[in-house]
Amino acid sequence: MSGEKKSVSEISRSVYDRKGKAAPKFKVQSGLTPEIIRTISDEKNDPDWMREFRLRSLEIYEETELPAWGYPLDALNMDDIVTYVRPDARQSHDWESVPDEIKSTFEALGIPEAERTGLAGVGAQYDSEVVYHSIKKEVAELGVVYTDMDSALRGEYAGMVREHFMKLLPASEHKFLALHGAVWSGGSFVYVPDGVEVPIPLQSYFRFNAAGAGQFEHTLIILGKGASLHFIEGCSAPKYNVANLHAGCVELYVAEGARLRYSTIENWSKNMYNLNSKRATVEKGGAIEWVSGSFGSHTSFLYPMSILRGEHARCEYTGITFAGAGQELDTGAQVLHLAPNTTSHISAKSISKNGGKSTFRGGVTVSENASGSKISVACDSLMLDSRSRSDTVPVMDIRAANADVGYEAKIGRISEQAIYYLMSRGLSENDAKAMIVGGFAEPISKELPLEYAVEMNRLINLEITGN
Repeated sequence: MSGEKKSVSEISRSVYDRKGKAAPKFKVQSGLTPEIIRTISDEKNDPDWMREFRLRSLEIYEETELPAWGYPLDALNMDDIVTYVRPDARQSHDWESVPDEIKSTFEALGIPEAERTGLAGVGAQYDSEVVYHSIKKEVAELGVVYTDMDSALRGEYAGMVREHFMKLLPASEHKFLALHGAVWSGGSFVYVPDGVEVPIPLQSYFRFNAAGAGQFEHTLIILGKGASLHFIEGCSAPKYNVANLHAGCVELYVAEGARLRYSTIENWSKNMYNLNSKRATVEKGGAIEWVSGSFGSHTSFLYPMSILRGEHARCEYTGITFAGAGQELDTGAQVLHLAPNTTSHISAKSISKNGGKSTFRGGVTVSENASGSKISVACDSLMLDSRSRSDTVPVMDIRAANADVGYEAKIGRISEQAIYYLMSRGLSENDAKAMIVGGFAEPISKELPLEYAVEMNRLINLEITGN
């Protein structure tokens, strides 16, 4: 660990001073030590149980080997990663109170405009802390709770947070979940009471701006019986010449008869290691819908899991990845069928170009108790040149005698005849390729909110044409 060591008392401070102003920008030293974990815990004014949870997670991290699956992570050195960076801003519910430097970044991303035109609430995180949070009055009056995780941890819903925090994704499961448990900061907490249908989406946006650092936000969403919600998540970061790390965590609890759609576009810079974990549990008659776009990052491990616990629970996953030069994206989806007559549908598309590597992992487990379950998995991969690579890794563990299971995978090159035809109609080669790839991605983009569909199509066009 580099840099002069300081005691906890020298570098620990509260987030706000006595006048309620934000403390200056602050970050811990790079690396991972118990002292650093205690400093983060002090900075965030954790309750005792969370401090103990962090320290135990660090012990698990140190005892656990790197994951045995996916692409190598040897180049990721945690001794060089700063795990907590507090921006020079306190959290505000008034957009005009956000510091100009941070505000201009989010305005460029279109966050304030999206809030005004079609969102029930917005949370905006900059590095390790949420700097802005709001929820429309008419939605709050329905009993919907939408706040940052730090406030939820210490407020009225602290008991609910403690009951659910990292229960779906335990720190003991793999090394980077243990890391998350030790250093998590920021994120969103949502609670929708029984029978409440949130009419327009909630959105959280995570902007990662510090070089050589990590972002470890935690999202916890709890839906009551018969409730419904569309939650949108966006992520982005500038490019640096040093490795950055994202190891966030998303836990979704969908009660009986409830419905949750979780849409996300991750647009990371290509120096990012994206080792994110997402999991949902669904009770009787409930439904979880994942819509996912993964762009950027040097290396990604991302496999949202749905646990269908109740009869007639449903899961749909629709996702796309784009791997360009120097990128290794290992993504997919997992479903556990634990009850009769449950249904899952996985539809994934991947695009690879300029030597990019894309791997899809589709994991489905059907327990002996899940008779009558129906499963459909489809993976389409498009390679834009002979240097790129695309692999599919299906894992099917079917223990029920009468489950209906279907799996289909297609891997192919872009059609030279189609490119020639479009060029003969006046398009350049790059524009022709962009049009074909856009059509390939259309089933995904139509499932996204309009502004995210536009963003996804823009990212694809940028990857293809460079402008």
